[in-house]
Amino acid sequence: MKIPNSPAAVSSVNARRIFATDDVFIGKADGQSKSEDLQNYERCFKGFALSRKESTADCCLFITYDVKKTRLTATAVFWALCTLSPCRAGEQADSVSTKVETIAEVEISARRLSREVSSTTPMQRMQRSSLTAIAARNAADAVRHFAGTNIKDYGGIGGLKTVSVRGLGATHTAVSYDDIVVGNCQAGQIDLGRFAANSLEGVTLHMGQPDNLTVTARALASGSLVSLSSRQPEWSDKPYRMEAALTGGSFGYLNPTLDYAHKLGERTYTSLSLNLSSAHGRYPYTLVNGTQVTTEERTNTDVAHLLGEWSLRHTMRDGSSLDTKLYAYASERGLPGAIILYNNTSTERLADRNIFAQMRYSKAWEHCWQLRASAKYTYGYDRYTDTNVKYEGGVQTDENLQHEYYAQATLLYSPSSAWQFSVAQDGFANTLTSNLPSCPDPIRYTSLTALQTQYHSQRVNLRGILLGTIVSEHSGREGGTTIKSQLSTKNLTPTLSTSLRPFADVPLYVRMMYKHTFRMPTFNDLYYFRSGNKDLRPERAREYNLGFTWQAPTTPWLSDLMLTLDGYYNNVTDKIVAFPSTYVWKMANYGRVHITGLDATLAATTQLSSTVTFNASLSYTLTRAIDVTDPESQGYGVQLPYTPLHSGSSRLLLTTPWGNVGYSLLLASERYSMSEQSPRYHIAGYADHTLTLSRTFTVGATRLTAQAEALNLTNASYQIIQYYPMPGRQFRVTLRWEI
Repeated sequence: MKIPNSPAAVSSVNARRIFATDDVFIGKADGQSKSEDLQNYERCFKGFALSRKESTADCCLFITYDVKKTRLTATAVFWALCTLSPCRAGEQADSVSTKVETIAEVEISARRLSREVSSTTPMQRMQRSSLTAIAARNAADAVRHFAGTNIKDYGGIGGLKTVSVRGLGATHTAVSYDDIVVGNCQAGQIDLGRFAANSLEGVTLHMGQPDNLTVTARALASGSLVSLSSRQPEWSDKPYRMEAALTGGSFGYLNPTLDYAHKLGERTYTSLSLNLSSAHGRYPYTLVNGTQVTTEERTNTDVAHLLGEWSLRHTMRDGSSLDTKLYAYASERGLPGAIILYNNTSTERLADRNIFAQMRYSKAWEHCWQLRASAKYTYGYDRYTDTNVKYEGGVQTDENLQHEYYAQATLLYSPSSAWQFSVAQDGFANTLTSNLPSCPDPIRYTSLTALQTQYHSQRVNLRGILLGTIVSEHSGREGGTTIKSQLSTKNLTPTLSTSLRPFADVPLYVRMMYKHTFRMPTFNDLYYFRSGNKDLRPERAREYNLGFTWQAPTTPWLSDLMLTLDGYYNNVTDKIVAFPSTYVWKMANYGRVHITGLDATLAATTQLSSTVTFNASLSYTLTRAIDVTDPESQGYGVQLPYTPLHSGSSRLLLTTPWGNVGYSLLLASERYSMSEQSPRYHIAGYADHTLTLSRTFTVGATRLTAQAEALNLTNASYQIIQYYPMPGRQFRVTLRWEI
């Protein structure tokens, strides 16, 4: 490549690598402020200074991404550096002056290749605009639209919501918030209803692991990962941004929210998010008793949630950054219980308190090295009460208190633009105290070490991971002495994934993955009153994936079209299940499960006119999850409980100058609540439709948005968990004020 009309025209141009992430320097990444951008420019210029010894003219390519226009804009600035030594390939350098020459700015437009297409493992994303279009109130509303997911929802306005991915169960799915995993060693699963949509910038589901070598070792230890990212401020000419919203709806639903962000300096900003929601939750449902059909009303369904988040981000002069977050969540709710004929009374109550504080430090050195370190403290408290004459004193109260202490560091080394290596070390301690007599106040220490390497070229992306796990558990309520648990274990689990591009000029990728994971028994599995079993072994899973992705070329009428298709097979051994014993159900390593399936997604964007855009997203999942434990058992070879054979979703959004129209659909085929597939355990399939209408008005520097939502538009009567009916048709109206 030559630079015409410059003194260094005979010198070859060397596009030097400044960041160890791409072959070009990324001038401004998502979420960076202007000050960060300028610091990146400074680092690029420092890289040029180092090149003076190489007798070449250097090229720096600054790239910015326009999200709304879905295009890349690149500006190339060429610097001719003075030297008299020979150029490579035998070329002789001209004698040039020390004056720096620049050429005119060049703008290049191209579409960025989607990460979902080039990733070595399947991933699905939903950004903030899509969260608004589907009327999402929390993270669970987003995840249920992803292919391969199965949300367990116990009904009610504030029902618990956990996610199982590809039939592995909720305990094999980790949840991270701003790249740090959310822990719950007692139950091993996270309630996604705790994370409000107004606080989120996006939700990403990774099948396997994120395609990022700076990820924590803990994020690599689970079969899948739901990654939540905090909302990023969109700065204007003011040093602050504020958004207030009020939502009201059916069944007494009321939800005021407040989001405020303020710049404390050129490199520092803070943000605060508050979310309060309450509802009496008494919704009608249909009760069928033989030929008699009646309409009843759910009781004990009231709920009140309070969520607060505070964040502080500071970028140092050397480009490193420090992020701090405080999170607090409190809820009081009734548990409506299962529907029993002629008995609609429920007196169970649940109170939750969850608090965590976390810090994350990031540092990138020129050319080769990156460091990420984080620390976190988590406090979790829950209180369950039930009022009934069968208890001594008329009330049963169960209280549990968890603490988690966590620290980690990841170091990335990039010797070249093709190779990367990283090592991640995580360590955390979990404690549980309870008023239940069977709980021995356990303490669990876990060490995770991940060694990773990745080779990346234009046609091949290959990644390998080796994860080492050491777990040691102690308890102190047996004879007053501390004993070492038999659960102490050491394990090495490998992961290998690759993405291949067969044709250089076609954005078609073939990807493959193998991953071996295991999960430790939760504290509930081990110590819960009567059903716990201290002799449980870890549950192991081996995941296999083969798929392809394709992104269509841009046309005047189709700005984006992406298709993914993945087939998978999961083999689960030592599955931890509740097994009937003489008098009670007992946890045991009894099950073996084979899971085969297919995930397909389609996303398209078309520009109907200069001001009208239409977006469509479709997903479909086929899951065959069968029990292969005992050929003599009644459940051998049949579908696992609560696992639909077919499920899918669709999201449509029409954006116009006059307003936006959104539509979403959730589908699931029939299921059974037990391994015995008899009519008494049958759960019918369902289709849930949601329609949203919104209009934004601009008055000076203020934006006002009105949005109306109709959920379960057809008033379908269905259940996700047997005997826990979901709400019928409901309406919500939101008024949002932004400055």
